[in-house]
Amino acid sequence: MPRKKHTSEEIIQHLRTVELEQSKGVSLELAAKKIGVCTSTLVRWKKEYNGLEVNQLKTP
Repeated sequence: MPRKKHTSEEIIQHLRTVELEQSKGVSLELAAKKIGVCTSTLVRWKKEYNGLEVNQLKTP
């Protein structure tokens, strides 16, 4: 089964979803499972994209 390549915009939306879930008390593992990625992928995305917004990704 081929991997899905997520766009930067999708990654930022997934990170926001995980933040909301964790604020409700859901563990990182369950939040990652909810968006369909493994925990290590989620941690890597947080290191790379944490604090960015979609409009910061696009180049003029």
